[in-house]
Amino acid sequence: MYSDETAVPVESRRTECPPVAAALHDALLSRCRGLEPLATAVVYPGSEPALRAAVDAAQAGLIEPVLVGPARETRALAACHGLAIDGWRMVDAGSPKDAAEAAARLARNGEVGALMKGALHTDELMSAVVRRDSLLRTAARISHVFVMHVPTYPRALLITDAAINISPSLEDKVHIVQNAIHLAQVLGVATPKVAILSAVETLNPKIPSTLEAAVLCKMAERGQITGGVLDGPLAFDDAISAEAARTKGITSPVAGQADILLVPDLVAGNMLAKQLSLLANADAAGIVLGAKVPVILTSRADSLRSRLASCAIASLMAAARRAG
Repeated sequence: MYSDETAVPVESRRTECPPVAAALHDALLSRCRGLEPLATAVVYPGSEPALRAAVDAAQAGLIEPVLVGPARETRALAACHGLAIDGWRMVDAGSPKDAAEAAARLARNGEVGALMKGALHTDELMSAVVRRDSLLRTAARISHVFVMHVPTYPRALLITDAAINISPSLEDKVHIVQNAIHLAQVLGVATPKVAILSAVETLNPKIPSTLEAAVLCKMAERGQITGGVLDGPLAFDDAISAEAARTKGITSPVAGQADILLVPDLVAGNMLAKQLSLLANADAAGIVLGAKVPVILTSRADSLRSRLASCAIASLMAAARRAG
């Protein structure tokens, strides 16, 4: 099952970006300079926000859109809103289901290097991606990461999984955290610090997430999870505040400087991401990992910065995959 609320809503488009978030956003975009625009299937661009997201990303040089949806209606929509799509490749598909399946075929055949959600439900898109005959599955479990640019935090903060895996098992979390570590490395964090979140910092048999945190840390020690430094269970304040950790007497290589927050379940992650967006003025880019191509999840409520950041992350992921 998938959550339809895959992007963090905002009540209004922000015109000013706080300095820390702006610097993080600019650094992300600067890493894409010199990369060729990523051929991206925009799946069912049947609304003005969905089509505008593709236009914005194309104008920024991040993607080369392939519009997959009802061709006549898409052209009429573009003309109605003054969106320039002349010369773009279009694949005619009459329904969201047909568009998702057509886009998956384009990815399978190597004609596009990413998929971008348009005006369809997330489960309609992801069902086409995970179907075995789409040949887009990998050995990894598919998971979602929010890359948050939080004005009050000095580095990008990756939150996983807040959109795809509802109640992940311990085995699922191994894949989820490994996916996030790989993404952090692609974004330039050589050895990301992973905070495994729970309500408390001590093991409590009545709180399963604390036990899973301990197991995940031991798995990292034994090389079953690689590339990052894991610690947990940690409460949210310990993960992002060294002062909070010191006050509680916690000695941790992760506390106060987490790059990745592994949440207990989708509900916790979704609430956390939305709280950061609405109360801390954070921008959130959304990306799905674990398939053979990155899947960009955008929302009609996303700011331009969030849309571009999501496309930039997909471009960097695709470039890393091509480099081996």
